[in-house]
Amino acid sequence: MSEVVGVRFKNAGKIYFFSPGMLELAAFDKVIVETTRGIEYGELVIPPREVRAEDMAAPLKQVMRKATPEDERAVEENKIKEKEAHRVCAKKIVEHELPMKLVDVEYTFDGNKIIFSFTAEGRVDFRELVKDLAAIFRTRIELRQIGVRDEAKMLGGVGSCGRILCCSSFLGDFEPVSIRMAKDQKLSLNPTKISGICGRLMCCLKYENGCYKTEDKKKNGYQENFEEEAQFLELLEEAVPAESREERAAAARHENSSGGKGEKKGTGKSQRSRSGGKSKGKSEKT
Repeated sequence: MSEVVGVRFKNAGKIYFFSPGMLELAAFDKVIVETTRGIEYGELVIPPREVRAEDMAAPLKQVMRKATPEDERAVEENKIKEKEAHRVCAKKIVEHELPMKLVDVEYTFDGNKIIFSFTAEGRVDFRELVKDLAAIFRTRIELRQIGVRDEAKMLGGVGSCGRILCCSSFLGDFEPVSIRMAKDQKLSLNPTKISGICGRLMCCLKYENGCYKTEDKKKNGYQENFEEEAQFLELLEEAVPAESREERAAAARHENSSGGKGEKKGTGKSQRSRSGGKSKGKSEKT
């Protein structure tokens, strides 16, 4: 068993796991960790817990330390720098006449890299743009092309339900959503009603899909039971010897014939009682 903690770097972002080492950490602590992008500032959202070593994909890096007030001030300064970098990059995109839309700018905590996120219809040759930005900011530059869902997650907004977008408020990862989910839930297939502001199928179609699958399995289970019972009866009928089937058929014919005679006798008695019979004759003599 290994002890791990979960750290999130953005609001509603993906959770990454680290080893707490000898630090005493609790939920909502601000921590400094080392990632593949460099030194990062994040918030601890999953307190220390024990997990099996085989469940971890790779050796975990340790949390470096708890964040200090100086670290928090550095984060605020980076946010101010991000706004300026956004303005400069947007201007350079126009100058180079590139078919791309700048969405977000992010400084790493140590300031060793600036990440520019953008959307575009296809591939964009931004080599000259990178050279200009590197000459201005004197640091490593990364341009990352993202999809429309990631754009909605970064920018935020309000959905057709009147609530803040799920992707920007609590969804850590995007799960695949298909038109089949809308069909199973008997929803209107009008694109304007089942699409989010990103133009893709709404993420909330996934929430109740499991319930509909469970109900379908129950219905299919009942149908399979009926079919299995019918097949069992057919097999049982085939397994009965031919002589036994003939004897049962003969017994059934005998019962039907004897039952018919009984009905005729009963009908005769009923008719005599209605016409009067002997009781009527006694009544006349008296």
